Amino acid sequence: MNWKKMMAVGLAAVSMMVFVTGCGGDAKKANTELPKKVVIGLDDSFPPMGFKDDKGEIVGFDIDMAKEAAKRAGMEVEFKAIDWSSKEAELKSKKIDALWNGLTVSPEREKNILFSNVYMKDKQYIIVRNEDESIKGKADLAGKVVGVQQASTGEAALQKDESGKTVKEIKSYADFVSAFMDLGIGRVDAVIADGVIARYLMTKEPGKYKIVEGTDYGVDDFAVGFRKEDTALRDKINGILAEMKKDGTADKIAEKWLGSGSDLDKSDAK
Repeated sequence: MNWKKMMAVGLAAVSMMVFVTGCGGDAKKANTELPKKVVIGLDDSFPPMGFKDDKGEIVGFDIDMAKEAAKRAGMEVEFKAIDWSSKEAELKSKKIDALWNGLTVSPEREKNILFSNVYMKDKQYIIVRNEDESIKGKADLAGKVVGVQQASTGEAALQKDESGKTVKEIKSYADFVSAFMDLGIGRVDAVIADGVIARYLMTKEPGKYKIVEGTDYGVDDFAVGFRKEDTALRDKINGILAEMKKDGTADKIAEKWLGSGSDLDKSDAK
């Protein structure tokens, strides 16, 4: 699936999604005012969505998207690295105002997070060393040590799947970069990761890793996360995301970070 179609599929949800801001006595009062500054929390080791470059600057696909959105909204934007496993607490405590870093929508997360419309789709895959021929499907994970990012959708997917019940050990990492490093030296036999980060890291070390095709753990919908009461900010970002898709800005940013000819363009996510 090419990027234009991929982004269109995600942003088409604008007219179909219904967002809940609370119910009954636990409902919080909606915040109708837009902030002058937005602090965005992210895992700064999640290339190509958001990560530190060689100069120590936070860059990436989601970073460029957020910067452009903030510019159009007339807001100042600040990026703050957080412990991804504590992302909901960081948001609730108002240490950050939004989560924009390949954040996957899930029913569990929707209990505490107000999501924007979906702007991108991806999948979780099994990744192994290129020379490994022993893992050709989920069943082959039996007795293996599998790496995941802590509190990621990949970790949750593996734990829920039948294949997760047969592994020798599920090893959690603070970030995917560390998980891939251990995969490369044989400390784990496989890693469950988003296709977008797997393909990016594979381009940095050609021939070192491979995706076990046909082993996805379902479609991931990427969206921006806000506090439940921040409906005005969510709505503003929704409108801007639609504008960026319509005028081609989102496609240009995608091509910059993922390339028009990348494997991700051929994703079968629907």
